[in-house]
Amino acid sequence: MAYTELIKNFNRIRAYMRSFYVYGFRHRGEFDEKSARGYDDERRRVESWLGEYMSFRQDGSGRRFFLSVDSRAVAHNPLYRAFKAKSFTDRDIMLHFHLMDILAVSGPLPVFDVMEALAERLNTFDDADYPDESTVRRKLSECEKLGLVEKEKQGRQTLYRRTEATVDLDSWRDAIDFFSEAAPLGVIGDYCRDKLETAPSLFRFKHHYILNALDSEAFLALVEAINQHRKTLLTMGKRKITVSPLRLYISVQTGRQYVLAWSDWSQGFAFFRIDSIDGVKPGDPVQLPEDIEGRLGNFMGHVWGVSRGDSATLYTLEMTVVAGEGEAHIPRRLEREKRCGQVEQLDDRHWRYTARVYDALEMLPWIRTFIGRIVALKCDDERVTQRFYQDMAALARMYGGDGDAVQ
Repeated sequence: MAYTELIKNFNRIRAYMRSFYVYGFRHRGEFDEKSARGYDDERRRVESWLGEYMSFRQDGSGRRFFLSVDSRAVAHNPLYRAFKAKSFTDRDIMLHFHLMDILAVSGPLPVFDVMEALAERLNTFDDADYPDESTVRRKLSECEKLGLVEKEKQGRQTLYRRTEATVDLDSWRDAIDFFSEAAPLGVIGDYCRDKLETAPSLFRFKHHYILNALDSEAFLALVEAINQHRKTLLTMGKRKITVSPLRLYISVQTGRQYVLAWSDWSQGFAFFRIDSIDGVKPGDPVQLPEDIEGRLGNFMGHVWGVSRGDSATLYTLEMTVVAGEGEAHIPRRLEREKRCGQVEQLDDRHWRYTARVYDALEMLPWIRTFIGRIVALKCDDERVTQRFYQDMAALARMYGGDGDAVQ
């Protein structure tokens, strides 16, 4: 089969684009999960959309391709282009445009009148391929799902008509521009932006998490499952798990997206990274426990980030910091960033931060930002204090100090 830049299976191209963008620097032979020919086809497909961002390095093993995007220099997320390359047959395209034109010219019509108008058009061709009624109905239903066609009842008849745009998108230009780059499901804004005349963007982003664009289909399916209270099958590689999605979270530090779900079999909550989810299949509506909101509030009151640790045990962490005269920004920062913890002033110069969490190890990166001000650190989980002092000792040795003196 000849190479084509259009796609049918988005999950496959999603995996390749993530590999090229996140991992990169892998040559053809290292994609052992796919055939060499499949690798070549997908690489050329990505290159046809993102050629200006595609680079390679040559080494003894061959060329290593990768995507290189400076988010400060691009006004619009280039990864949205992958959603606009879908595979259609010639017949699909012919039928789509004829139907849209017939409804635009003739107004609301029943399906039989649509077929008569279509046959009249196709009669001018010697080798015309006439679609049957089920094909026309299926195509009209597909257009209805896309919002291009509306159905209306007139007696016993069902009439189809073109959907007319009633929103002045131009007045929403700036909002669309910002939404498409900063919000989840920004691909919707990108489609709206295509309908506007091009104009310079007002926005640039220092931290622009463009890779989330590839998770839009999974994100939307999870939003729908949450709104409809549906049990959902998540596929992650060879692993399949059925859960009830409850909340979606986005890290302001890393841009990663997570879904928090309730699991019947474990009778507990769990987080899943959306970029690790290959498939989302909503199922039947589910009746959650009556006290689910209370359980969720209690659970989130003891979660620092997106981890519940290895067990249901709660650990208490205490950190005392010092702030001298003119350093009021230190206690203000503690208050601002405390999340599920509490801040207590001990005296004029010392403040104590206390938190009870499922996974205290998850707090270490934040705790390290107070190095130089920490005068005491205690935790029920000994791994936290051991890791902290080991890191401090390694840091001291790195700068020529006595690491053994750190304790």
